Amino acid sequence: MRLASLMTIFDGGLSIRQGMTPVKCDTVRRVPCHRLEPMLLASLIITITLGFVALAWSADRFVDGSSALARHLGVSSLLIGLTVVGIGTSLPEMLVSTIAALEGTPGIALGNALGSNIANVGLILGTTALVSPLIIGSGILRREFPLLMFVVVATGALLVDGTLSRLDGLLLLAGMVGVLAWMAWQSRHARSDDALISRELASAVPAAMPPRQAMLWTATGLVILIASSRILVWAAVALASRLGISDLVIGLTIVAVGTSLPELAAGIASVRRGEGELAVGNIMGSNLFNLLAVLGIAGAIAPFSFDMSGLARDYGIMTGFMLAIAVMGFLVGQRGRLNRWEGGVLVIAYLAYQGLLFYSQG
Repeated sequence: MRLASLMTIFDGGLSIRQGMTPVKCDTVRRVPCHRLEPMLLASLIITITLGFVALAWSADRFVDGSSALARHLGVSSLLIGLTVVGIGTSLPEMLVSTIAALEGTPGIALGNALGSNIANVGLILGTTALVSPLIIGSGILRREFPLLMFVVVATGALLVDGTLSRLDGLLLLAGMVGVLAWMAWQSRHARSDDALISRELASAVPAAMPPRQAMLWTATGLVILIASSRILVWAAVALASRLGISDLVIGLTIVAVGTSLPELAAGIASVRRGEGELAVGNIMGSNLFNLLAVLGIAGAIAPFSFDMSGLARDYGIMTGFMLAIAVMGFLVGQRGRLNRWEGGVLVIAYLAYQGLLFYSQG
């Protein structure tokens, strides 16, 4: 089915676009209602799945190309690892939340950022711990956790009025610059127990490539990132409308899980290499980027307002999942380790949260 025809069915049969005249489903290509419904749902699910695949692929191409360009400009591998590669895992969240804010669906923009952080801890970190117990007791992680909690509190203070203004977004982006500068300083002055992180930051930089190829991958990745983000947001809004659930819940669930899949792949790859400590560091870094960069860019480009009742619930749950890292790692069981049973608890808690979200819509 061609995309134009598919959009005609969505806009006419479901009337999800504002300002469109509703069309009865049996007048759209003369398809009966009982046959159109499963076709629409299947098309939306396929579109969302393909959107996630395109997001992940284009983010990798963009990171590869821009990293190679930075190398040609003389930027150090460590700095590239901290910035281009570090932010690269959050590129899907950044683009989706920004496009959602521009399209007038703040629920998806906010839900994606918060939901990705919840998924990072409950689903990604929990699943990774089920594969292999994780070490979380290094000095750098002890420093990063207080920083992460400070950012959680500061971001919550900016959102407590029910708006993400342009000033709020700029403040969050300024905080992101400060965090990157701090991370660069820490990496340059790394002690022996932090050497693993510094080596991995440098080794994570993709292999060199010719300048022309680097420019091609950078441009191609960026174009497909933007296009796939728009398609994903459009399909997610349509699915929410069809299922009768809010944009916020779609952002907290399907969109958040999909954009967090790169972190899952990175986490499992780390533990298979025997570097479980790095997996925890990646999750904390991703959560920092999601709050500071994802919300910061969305707010700076397209400020929006949102329902505070949903924020109070989901922001509190996000904070609770993050605190669970410290409780499980330092107060329960073996100090400095996240065991398999603790990973199982995180996954079960995450699934229970997902069930709560959908139950609250019914």
